Amino acid sequence: MEKQQSHEFRRPWDACREVPIIQDEQIPKKRVQCLKWFSYAIVGILVFALALLSKTSFLLLITFGNNNTEIICSEKKPAALLGIGFVLVGPSVLLLIKSTWKFIFKSAAMPSKKTVFWVLCVEFLVALGAAILTIVAMPHFDIVTNVMILNSVSILSAVFQVVAECLAKERKRIIMLPVCSIFLIVLGYVLFAVSYLAIERSPQMSISIGLAIVGTICVSVNWWENYSTLVSISFLEDISKDIAQSRNVVCIISSLMRILITSAVVGAYVPLSGQNWKSVTSVFETVVISMVALQIVSSALCSWFVVVACKMHSLKCSFALPIHMAQVAVLALFLIPLAFKLPESNQTSTCIENDQSKSSGALLRLMLTDATKTLRARDIVETMSTGGLACFIGSALSWWLGLMLSTFYIWFLKIHRIVRTQDLFVRRMYEGVFLEQSMLLNTRFEIRKRIKEKRCAKETIRVFLCATMWHETYDEMMKIIISMFRLDKYRPKTDNPSDVEFEFHIYFDDAFMDVDNGSQRHANEYAESLVDVIKEVYTIFSVEDPCIFKQTPPLPWQKIINTPYGGRLEYTLPQGNVMMVHIKDKQLIRHKKRWSQIMYLYYIFGWRLNRQYFKQFEAGEGLDDLKERLKREKENTYILALDGDTDFQPSAVMLLIDRLKLYPEVGAACGRIHPTGTGPMVWYQKFEYAVGHWLQKTAEHVFGCVLCSPGCFSLFRGAALMDDNVMKRYTTKASEASHCVQYDQGEDRWLCTLLLQQGWRVEYNAASDAYTNAPQDFKEFYNQRRRWGPSTMANTIDLLGSGGLTSQRNSSISKLYILYQIISLAASILGPATICLMISGSFVFILDINENIALALAIVPPTVYLILCFKLTSDMQIKIAAIMSVFYAFLMAGTVLSIIGDLVRQKTFLTPSGLFLIGMVVLYIITAALHPQEFSLVIYGLLYFLCIPSGYLLLAIYSIVNMNNVTWGTRETGGQAKTTAVDTIKKKVMNATCCKCPCLESEEDSSKEILPAETITETEEPHIPLETQGAEEFPLNAHQTWIEHLQMKSYDFPLHESALPMDEINFWRELQKKYLEPLKENKEQQEKMANELRELRNKVTFAFFFCNALWLVATFFLETIGDSVTIKIPKMFPDGTRSTTEMFSIDPIGLMFLLSFALLLIVQFIAMLYQRIYTLIHFVAYSDTEMKACRKQSHQVAQIQDSNPQYEMYEPDTALCFHNPSVLSRAVSSV
Repeated sequence: MEKQQSHEFRRPWDACREVPIIQDEQIPKKRVQCLKWFSYAIVGILVFALALLSKTSFLLLITFGNNNTEIICSEKKPAALLGIGFVLVGPSVLLLIKSTWKFIFKSAAMPSKKTVFWVLCVEFLVALGAAILTIVAMPHFDIVTNVMILNSVSILSAVFQVVAECLAKERKRIIMLPVCSIFLIVLGYVLFAVSYLAIERSPQMSISIGLAIVGTICVSVNWWENYSTLVSISFLEDISKDIAQSRNVVCIISSLMRILITSAVVGAYVPLSGQNWKSVTSVFETVVISMVALQIVSSALCSWFVVVACKMHSLKCSFALPIHMAQVAVLALFLIPLAFKLPESNQTSTCIENDQSKSSGALLRLMLTDATKTLRARDIVETMSTGGLACFIGSALSWWLGLMLSTFYIWFLKIHRIVRTQDLFVRRMYEGVFLEQSMLLNTRFEIRKRIKEKRCAKETIRVFLCATMWHETYDEMMKIIISMFRLDKYRPKTDNPSDVEFEFHIYFDDAFMDVDNGSQRHANEYAESLVDVIKEVYTIFSVEDPCIFKQTPPLPWQKIINTPYGGRLEYTLPQGNVMMVHIKDKQLIRHKKRWSQIMYLYYIFGWRLNRQYFKQFEAGEGLDDLKERLKREKENTYILALDGDTDFQPSAVMLLIDRLKLYPEVGAACGRIHPTGTGPMVWYQKFEYAVGHWLQKTAEHVFGCVLCSPGCFSLFRGAALMDDNVMKRYTTKASEASHCVQYDQGEDRWLCTLLLQQGWRVEYNAASDAYTNAPQDFKEFYNQRRRWGPSTMANTIDLLGSGGLTSQRNSSISKLYILYQIISLAASILGPATICLMISGSFVFILDINENIALALAIVPPTVYLILCFKLTSDMQIKIAAIMSVFYAFLMAGTVLSIIGDLVRQKTFLTPSGLFLIGMVVLYIITAALHPQEFSLVIYGLLYFLCIPSGYLLLAIYSIVNMNNVTWGTRETGGQAKTTAVDTIKKKVMNATCCKCPCLESEEDSSKEILPAETITETEEPHIPLETQGAEEFPLNAHQTWIEHLQMKSYDFPLHESALPMDEINFWRELQKKYLEPLKENKEQQEKMANELRELRNKVTFAFFFCNALWLVATFFLETIGDSVTIKIPKMFPDGTRSTTEMFSIDPIGLMFLLSFALLLIVQFIAMLYQRIYTLIHFVAYSDTEMKACRKQSHQVAQIQDSNPQYEMYEPDTALCFHNPSVLSRAVSSV
C-alpha cells in the first residue's frame, strides 16, 4: 500500500464499462441558440414598433399645433399645445410616483443643500429648454426638421466625451468620433438657419430658429451625470456621489421642477400667442387625448424593452439598431403622402370636432396628409430649389449622423452577465419627447482604458460548497458527488485568478460505529460507501479516453487525517479543486444538521477567513487596509448549502452567484427545487413544489423577500452570515419548547428569518434548478411535514411579530408585504375549516342534503381524527390518515363530477362554483404553459386536487397535535447504504473494469471487502471518548485503526495519513468546547422539556382549532339564518342573458373568503409573469456569455495544439496531466 500502482492496460476482453448516469446540461445548445435569437428578435421588433409609435404620435401632436395644418381647428390649437405639455410631464409624473413609493418604503436619505441647488438649476434649464423647443419652436417647422432636430440634443454629450477621453489620453481614432459628432451637429445648425433665413428669406422664423437651437442645447445638459466622474472635477464628482446616495429625494425634486416649469411655459405661451383656453374644455372630445395616451404608453413600454434588450446582451440587435432605424421609419411614414398623393384634408371636413364619423384608417390618412402640409408650405420644396434642398437634407442628415457618432460607443459596450438598471443607465427615467435620444444618451459611458483596468482588477468570488450527510443511500451519494465533480470540471483551479473559485466540503454526521463490543470506533458503512462513490466518480472524471490501447493511469494519493471531531479525507479533484470530507463522530462533537452547519460556518469564516487577516495584523500590516480587505472578502465569500442527495448543474450555481454579485444587499438566494423519486407521494409533491415555486415563491421574491431559502440548495453571502444576530444567534441551543420547534425543526427557515430581521434580502432564481429526493412513503411524507408545518408557522409569526422593526431595517420588506404575509398566514391557519366547508359543499352536491347537515357530516370525521391523535401513537395516526385520505379522494372525485353535472343542469358555467373551478384550472394551465419545461407536471394536478383534504386537513391536524414530537422523522431507521444487491454488484464491476487491473485483487481481498466492519478488530485499540480526555491528552500521533481500516477499503485509491497543524487542532477543541460539545443526556431535563412541549402543543392546538371552529360556527349560523343575510347573485347564461326567476345565494363570509383567495392568486399570478420575464432575461444573458467563454477557451486550446503538435502524445509518466486545466477541451464524453 505504500507503493503506488503503475500504469496498466485493461484486459482487452473485459474493456466494457458500466458507469453511472452523468447528465450534462439538459437543454441542447441549438435550442438555447434559437431561444436567444428568438428573444432578441421579439425584443428588437417591439423596441422598433414602440419607438415608431412614440415618435409618430408626438410629431402628430406637434403638427396639430402648426398653423398650416387643419386636422385641429385653429381656435382649438391650445388643446394640441396642452397635449404636448402632458407628453412632456408624463415621465416626470411616473418618476414622481415611483420615487415617492421608494422614499416611503425604502431609502429616505436626504441630499445636501449644494446638491439640491445644483439639481434645481439643471432641471430648470432642461425643463425650460424642452418646453420652449417643443411647445414654442417646433410647431413652426416642417415635419422633416421636427423629426431630425431632436437629434441635436446630443451636442453637449459629445463635448463631454471629447473632454473625458482627452483627459484619459485615449487613442486619437476613438476621440475623433465625438469630435466629428460635434462638427456635424453644429453644421446641422448652420444649414438649418441658412435654409430658412438665407435661402427662403423668412426673417419671421428667426426667433423660432434661435429658440430651437437654444432649447436643444439646454436639453443636452440633461445627461451631464454620465460624464461627471470622468472629467476630473471634484465638485461634479461630489454631487454625483450625493445624488447616488439620495436618488429618491433627488428624483422627487427634479420631477416637481419639470412639472412646474412645463406648466408655466404652457400656461404663459397660449395667451402670449394670442390664443385662449376656452376651447380646451373640449379636449377630451378630440383626437389629442388619444395621441397623448398612445405616446405616454408606448414611450414607457419602449424604455422598458430597451432595458430588457441591454440586460439580455443584445445592445446591437435589439437596442441601437431598432432605435436608429425607428427615426428613418418615422421619416418615411410622413413622406408617404408625398409619394402616393393621398387625399388632402380641408377645413370643413377634417376638423375632428366637426366630423366624428370617420374611421380610424381615414383619420390616420388625414393626419399624415395634414403633416405633409408643413413640408409643402416651405418655398424650397415648392420651388424645388437645389441649394435649399441641399441645406435642408444636409441639416437633417448631419443631426442624425451626429447622434449616431456620439452614441457609437454603445455598439461596443461590454456589460456583465447580469447588471442592474442603474449601472446601465444614468438617469432613472426616460424623456418622453426625446425617447430615442434619451435612451441612447442615458446609456452609461465609460472610458475604454478604465474598462480594461476594471477587467484586470476584478475580484475573485470564493464559493464553499458545504453538503451535510447522514444516512444517504449509495445512489443519493452518487448524485451529490457527481455534481461536485461536474463543477470541478466546469471551473478548473488555475494559477491565474479566476472569476469564481470552488472548494467542496462534506460534513458526514454519525459516521462512526462501535466495534469489538464498543471498545473501538470505525467508520460505518455509510462512510465506506461515500469513499467508494468518490473513487468511482473520480475514475470516470479523470479517465480521458477509455480506449483499450491507452494505459490506465493510477489514481493519485489523497489524504486521510485524524481530527478532534473524528476524521477528514482531503481529495484533490481531477481539475485541481479541493474536496474535504469531514467524518463526524457523535461521541466527539454534536451531531444533526444545524450543528454541522455551525461547524462549517465557524471553520470557513472564523478559521479560514478571519484568522488569516488577524495573522497579518499581528505581522504589523495597516489596520484600515486590513479592515477594507476583510470587508470585501466577506462580501465575496459565499457558502452553497447542500443536502447529501442534491443533484445540480454548474449553470444552477452560476445563476445564483450572479444574483449575489449583482445585488450587495442580497444575503441569500435559492433555486427551483425539483423533487425526485417514484410513486403517488412523489407525484403529489412534484405538483405541490411546482405550484409553490411558480406562484408563492415568485410573489415573495417580487413583492418582498423569500421567507425560506431551502438548505438543500441555497447560496449564502459570508457578510450576511457573519452579521450581528445571525451566525452567533444560530448557535443558540434550544432551552425552551418553542426553541425546539423554531430552531431545530426547520433550521433553514430560521436562518432566513435571522437574515431578514437583520436587513438582508433573500431571493429566488427560477432558472437555477436543483433536484433532491422526496419522501416516497406516506409515513415519511407526513413526518417530514410534521416538522416543516409548525416550524414554518413559528418562524412566520416571529417575523411578523417584529414586522415594524424588520421593515425599518429591511428595505425589501414593506408594510404592504407584511399585510400580504398576514393574509397568507390566516389562509393557512383557516385551511382545515375551509376544507371542511368544501367537503360539506361536496355532500350537498352529491347527496342533495341540507347545508347544515352536510356541514355537520363534514366536521365529524376530522374531529374524531383530532381526538384519536391525542390517544394513539404517531404510526397509528398516520395509518388512519392514509385510510381517510383514500375516502376523501373518492369524495373529491365525486365533487368534481357533481360540479360539472350541476353546470350542465344549470345550463351555464357562470355559477360561483363553476367560475371558481374553471378559473383555477385556467390559471394553473396558463402558469404551467409559461414554464414549458415543467408543463407535464399539470398531469399530477389531478392527484394534487384529490389529495387536498389529506394535505390541508388531515396533515394539519397531525402536524399540530404531534408538535411535541421533535425527532427528525426521516432517515431514522438507518437503512442500508446500498439499496440493493444490484448496487453492490455494480460497484464491484466498476472497481474491476474501470479503476484497476483485475489481477491485483485477490480472493482474500475481495472477501475482506464485503465483510461487515464489526468483524475487523485485530489491529484496533480501545477508543477513549474526547470528553474523558484532557485537552493535552488528545492522541495526535497514536495509531488510528479507523484510518487503517479505510486505507484497506480504498487500496486502489490510496489514502496517505496526514495530520492537522497544531493551531487548527486548538481551534477545533475551542469550537467544540464552546458550541459543539456533545449534548449529555439528562433525564430530568428531557422530561421537563417533554412536558413543556406538550403544554405548548396543547396551547397551539387550542388556538389553531378555535380559530377554525369560529369560522365554521359563523358559517353555520349564517346558513341557519337563511336568505336575510345571504347575497343574491342573478343567474347569468353564456349568451349574456339574465334569468328573471333564478338566483344564486352566497353567504358574506364565503364571498369574502372567495374574493380574498382570488385576489391572492391574481397577485401571485402577476408576480409570476413579472418574474418569468426577468428569469428569461437572466437565462439568455447567461447562455450568451457562457457560449462566448466556451468559444474563447476552445480557440485558446486550438492555438496550443497548433503550436505544439505533440500536445496529446504524452508518455505514461505524464498520465496525471489532468491537473492541467487545458484538458477541459478533452472532456469525458459521458459527461
